[in-house]
Amino acid sequence: MSDDYTSHLTDIAARFQGNELVRRCVGVLLIAALLGVSGYFVYDLMPRRYQLTITGGEILGNRHYLAKVLEEEAGEFGVALKIVPTRGSLEALEKLESGELDLALSQGGLEPTFENIVHAATIAPELIHFIVKPEIQGIQDLRGKVINLGGKSGGTRVVAQQILKMSELEEGVDYVETNFSAERIVTMRPEKLPDVVVNVSFQPSYLAEFLVQERGYRILEIPFPGPLALRLGWVADATILAYTYGVEPPVPEQDSRTIGVNLHLLANAGVPPRAVHALLDALYSPAVQSRLRMSFDEENIALPSGFPLSEGTTSFMARKEPFFSAEMMEDAQAGAGLLASLVSVLLIGVRWFRGKPIKEEFDDAEIKARIAAVAALEGELLELGRAGPVPRAELEALDRRLAALKTEALERIGALKLADPSLVPTLLAAEGSARARLAALAVPTAAAAEPLPEPMPA
Repeated sequence: MSDDYTSHLTDIAARFQGNELVRRCVGVLLIAALLGVSGYFVYDLMPRRYQLTITGGEILGNRHYLAKVLEEEAGEFGVALKIVPTRGSLEALEKLESGELDLALSQGGLEPTFENIVHAATIAPELIHFIVKPEIQGIQDLRGKVINLGGKSGGTRVVAQQILKMSELEEGVDYVETNFSAERIVTMRPEKLPDVVVNVSFQPSYLAEFLVQERGYRILEIPFPGPLALRLGWVADATILAYTYGVEPPVPEQDSRTIGVNLHLLANAGVPPRAVHALLDALYSPAVQSRLRMSFDEENIALPSGFPLSEGTTSFMARKEPFFSAEMMEDAQAGAGLLASLVSVLLIGVRWFRGKPIKEEFDDAEIKARIAAVAALEGELLELGRAGPVPRAELEALDRRLAALKTEALERIGALKLADPSLVPTLLAAEGSARARLAALAVPTAAAAEPLPEPMPA
C-alpha cells in the first residue's frame, strides 16, 4: 500500500516537474508544512504555566478552604489559581458555563443543564448537617420552624428541599425558609438566628462548629431514606462521628446518620486538558491531603456528576497504565506507518525541489572508438601477412598510424571521464597486440632486403 502510494505520488510529481515555478512553489510549501508540524510537536513538549480562576463558594465554607490550599500548592505543578468567591453552586455553574470561571468546586445533586462544563474529578462526599436549636429532637420537630437553606443560588438549598420533601415537609406550610449566607449567620444576634441551619460540608463543618460552641446548637440525625438513594444517584449513607463538635456536652452524643453528597471539581470545557491534568496532580498530591487532613481516593475520581469527562482527567487516570500496552503498540504501528509516509513525501518533495536529475556524461565512447581503430589496423596487418612480403614503406606507414593512435589516447586519458575504467587497459592491450603483429611482418621484409651470403670456396 505504501509503495503504491509513493509510486502514484512520484508519477504525479514527474508530470509537473518540468515547470520550475510549480516545482519550487510545491517544494517550499512542503518544507514549510514539515517545519510547521515539527514546530507544533516541539511547542507541545515545552513546559507551560496556566492562569486559571476557581471558586469554592462562600468564604466560610470548607470548599473555599480547599480552593485556598489548592491555590497555594498548585503553583508547584505549573497552575496559578485565583479564587473568586460565589454565593453558591448554582451561581458557580452559571459562571462556569459562560466562561467567567475556569474551575468550580460544586456539590452533586444539581441538574446538569449546562453544555459547556466538563467533569474534572469527584473528590469526596460532603455531609449534610442539620444544625438545630436544643429543643428540636427529631425530623418531625421541624414543623413550624424557621429553616435556613442558604442562598437561593446555592446547591445546599436544592439538596435540603428534596430531603424535606421526602420527609413530607412543605415550604410555606410546614416551615418557613430563610436564605442567609454563612457569613450572615455568623454575624447575626443570637435571638435573630433561625431554628435550623442546613449546611453541606466535610466534617468538621466550620459553621456547625461555631453554632454548636458559640450558640448552643446541636446536630440533628437525619435517617437515611432508602428510596432517596434509588431516586437520586448522587446521595449516599454517611455518618457524623460522635464528639466531632463538642466533648462536654458531647455533640453529637453518638455517631449520627446523615446524607452524603459528592463534591465535584468541574471545569469550563475550554480549559486546556493539560491544565486539568496538572491541577489533578496537585489535588491528589501528599502536600494537599496532608494540609486538609483528608485522604482523597483516586478510584472515585470518575464517579458521575452528570457532566462529560474532561480529556485531562482521562490522561490523568491513564498515567499509571503499563507503558507498553496493547493500545500503545497499535498507536506505535500507526505512527510508524505515518512516519514512513511522511518520509516518502519528504523524499519526493526534495526530488521535486531539485528538479530533473542531471544525466552524467562519460567519455567511454571515445576510448571504445580508439580500440575499434586499433582492432581495424590489426585486421589490415593480418590481411597483409597473408598476401606475402610487405614493402618497408607500407610497414612504416602502419607503424606511424599505430603510434599516433596510442599517443593521442595517452594524451586524452587525463581529461576523460570513464564509467568503465577497464577500457584503458583494453586499449593498451589491443595496441600491444597490433604492435607485435607489425613486428612479425617486419622481420621477413628485412631479411629479404639483405644480400645473400657468398658461397664458401670449395
